[in-house]
Amino acid sequence: MTADHPHAHAEGPNYLWAALLPLTAFLALVWGINQHALPWHLTLDWAPSLGLAATFRVDGLAAQMLALITGIGALVFIYASGYLAHEPRSGRLFGMLLLFMLAMIGAVTADNLILLFLFWELTSLTSFLLVGWKHEDAQARAAARQALLITLGGGLALLGGLILLAQIAGVWTLSGIVAAGPSLHADPRLSAALVLIMLGAFTKSAQFPFHFWLPNAMSAPTPVSAYLHSATLVKLGVYLLARLDPAFNDLPLWEFSLVGIGTLTAVWAAVLALRERDLKRILAFTTLSALGTLVLLVGLPSPGAGLAVAAFMFAHAMYKAPLFMVAGNIDHATGTRNIDRLMGLRRLMPWTAAVAVLAGLSMAGLPMSFGFVAKDVIASAKAESEVLALISYATVLVNATAVAVAGVAAVRVFWGPPEAPPGHVHEVPWSMRLPPLLLVLVALEFEFLPNLADPLLVAAAQSISPGLGAMQAATTYSFEGTLTALEITLGIGLLLFLAWDRLHALLHRVHWLDRFGPAAGYEYLLHAIPRLAAWQTRHLQTGRLSHYLRQTLAALLLMGAGLAVLSSATPRFDWPALLAWPPIAWAWALACLLILTGAVSALFLRQRIAVLMASGLIGYGSAVLFLFTGAPDLAFTQFAVETVLVVIAASVLPYLPAAKALPRPGKSLDYILAVAAGVATFMLLLHLAGMPENTELAAWFAAHSLPEAHGRNVVNVIIVDFRAFDTLGEIAVLAFSLLAALPLLAGLRRQRAMSSGS
Repeated sequence: MTADHPHAHAEGPNYLWAALLPLTAFLALVWGINQHALPWHLTLDWAPSLGLAATFRVDGLAAQMLALITGIGALVFIYASGYLAHEPRSGRLFGMLLLFMLAMIGAVTADNLILLFLFWELTSLTSFLLVGWKHEDAQARAAARQALLITLGGGLALLGGLILLAQIAGVWTLSGIVAAGPSLHADPRLSAALVLIMLGAFTKSAQFPFHFWLPNAMSAPTPVSAYLHSATLVKLGVYLLARLDPAFNDLPLWEFSLVGIGTLTAVWAAVLALRERDLKRILAFTTLSALGTLVLLVGLPSPGAGLAVAAFMFAHAMYKAPLFMVAGNIDHATGTRNIDRLMGLRRLMPWTAAVAVLAGLSMAGLPMSFGFVAKDVIASAKAESEVLALISYATVLVNATAVAVAGVAAVRVFWGPPEAPPGHVHEVPWSMRLPPLLLVLVALEFEFLPNLADPLLVAAAQSISPGLGAMQAATTYSFEGTLTALEITLGIGLLLFLAWDRLHALLHRVHWLDRFGPAAGYEYLLHAIPRLAAWQTRHLQTGRLSHYLRQTLAALLLMGAGLAVLSSATPRFDWPALLAWPPIAWAWALACLLILTGAVSALFLRQRIAVLMASGLIGYGSAVLFLFTGAPDLAFTQFAVETVLVVIAASVLPYLPAAKALPRPGKSLDYILAVAAGVATFMLLLHLAGMPENTELAAWFAAHSLPEAHGRNVVNVIIVDFRAFDTLGEIAVLAFSLLAALPLLAGLRRQRAMSSGS
C-alpha cells in the first residue's frame, strides 16, 4: 500500500501562517463566549422585496461546532504545513481548506434556510475538490465524484424538504421552525418534508445506505481526512438533525427513523471495520460507527440525549483527529498504512506512539479519558430513554469494536515484534507531532477538570434538549453502572482485538457483501447511466424530424390528458357569446381562414417552396388574430419573424441537394396523431374556459404600469420593464441569429455571382 504523502525532493512554500486564520477565529469565539451571553443574532438585508434576510444565529450547539471547526482547524493547518512541506501545490490545498472552513462556519451559523442550503452545498463542492486533490490518481477522482454525487443528491432532497417545511411553518428560519414545532405536527405535508430533510442529513453524515462514500474518501491527504471526518463535514448532517430535534423529537417517524438508521449504520460499520487492513480506512469505518451512534442519540426522546450528543460529538473529534494524524505520521515515515507491515514503531516514533496511546484510551472509553465521560453520559441517556434491548446489545458491539480498533492503532502498530518497514523510519517533524499531542492533552485536561468543558457542553445540550436543566446536565457524570458495562465492553473488545486477523480472513471471504451491498448498487446505477443514454439516443435521437414531431405530439397529448383528469374544471362552450358575432369577428374569421388554408395546403402540396409558403400563411393568420385581440406588438413581431423566416428559408432551399417531391403521408399513426392533437387542443381550451378566471396579475400590472414604469401600454411595460431581462435575452437571441445568418446570406450571394459569371 502506497503512502498518500507525495515524497518530493523540492522544498515547497511553507504555509504555517495560514493557521493564524482559524486560530484567530477560535480565540475570538472564546472571547465572545466569555463576554457575551448566548445566543447571538445577526441580520443583514438580502432580498427585502422577497421578504428574505441573511440571518445568522449562534447558540450553544453552534458555538460547540464553531469551537471544533476553528480549534481543530488551526491544529490541522499546522499539521498540514509539515505534512505537505515538500509539496509545491500545497497552496491550492490550503486555499481550499480555508474556503471549506468558511463554508462550515456559514452552515452552522446560518438561520435562514436558503442561506443554510447554499453553505451546505458549498461544503459538498469544496470537499469534492479536497478529496480529489490528487487528481492524477484515478482512485481519488472516483472517490471525489462518488462523494459529490451522493452529497449533492442528498442536498437536492434537503432543499425540497426545507422549502416544504418553510411553507408549512410560514417562516424561513430554523429558529422560527423550532419555535413553531408543536403546531406543525397536524399538517399532512410534514412527513414528506421530514423524510426529505433526513435524506439530506443521512447522505452528508454517511448513514446507511449512503455510508460507503466516507471510507472511499480516504484517498484525500491525511490533513483533509483529519479535518473533514472528525470535526466538520460528516458531522454537519448530525448538526442539522440535532438542530431540528426539539421540534420533532416526539414524532414516531422522526424517532424511529433516527434510532433505526443510526443503529444500523453503527453496527454495519463496526462489522466492515473488521474487514480492513488499511489503518486510515479502519479509522474511517469507526467514524461511521460514531456517526451512527450520534444519529441514534439524536433520535432518543430523553432530555439527557442532548447532553450525550454534545459530549460524544466533542469527545469523538478530540480523539479521532489525533488518530488520523497518527495514521498520517506512520504513512509519512514508513510509506505504508497496511497494519500487516507495521509493528514495533514505538522506539522509532515515540512521540507518535504516545499520542496513539492517549487517543486510543479515549476512543476505547477507558477511565482517565474524556471518552469515558462521553460513554457514561451515553449510557445514562439510553437508560433514561428505555431503549430496546436489541439496540443496547448492538451498541455494546459497536463499543467493543472501538476498543479493538483503538488496540490496533495504539498497541499493535507500535508494540509487538518490530518489523522494519521499507526505507529509513524516523520520527516526524515537530509540526506533525505537536498538533495531535495538543489535542490529546486538552482532552485529558477536560477529563480531570470537567468544569472547563461543562459550560460549552451544557449550552449545546440545552440547544438540543431544551428540557434539560443546567444542574441536571452538570451532575450527569458518574461512575455508577459504567464500570460493569465497561468490563463487558473491554472483554468483547479484547477478544475482537486478539481475533482480528481471523475475523478479517473470515469476513473477507464473504463476497456477497461486495456484490449486493449499497456500494455495488451505486456502481450499477453509475454504469446504468451511459447505457440509458445510449438507449435514449438510439430510440429518441433518430435524426428524423417526423420522428421528433410524433414524440412531441404524443408527449403533449399525455400531459394534456393527465391535466384534464386532475383538473376539476368541466368543459364549457359559450354559445351565446359566439352567436353574438362581435364587430371584429370578421377579422377573427379572416385569421382562421388564413390558418386553415395554410395548414390544408401544406398537407397536400408536394414541393418544398410551396409548403414553405403555405406554412407562412399560418404565421400571418396568427399575426392577424393577435392584431385584433389586443396584442398589436405581438402581431407586428409575428409578421416580422414570419417574413424573415420565409425569406431566409426561400434563399437557402434552391441550393440544397435536389430531392424528390415530398411523400404523401401514408401511415395511419400520423393521421391519428394529427386528429388527436387537434381534438385535444380543442378540449383543453374548453377546460380552460371552464376554469374560474383569475385577474389578480392583470389587475396588478394595470395598476402599476403607469406609476412605477411610466407607461400606458401594459404589454410594452411588461416586456420592457417588468420582464426586462427576458426581453434582453430575446434580443440577444435575435441578434445572434442575425449574425449567424449573415455569413450564410453572404455565401449565397457569392455563389450566385459565381454562377452568373460562369
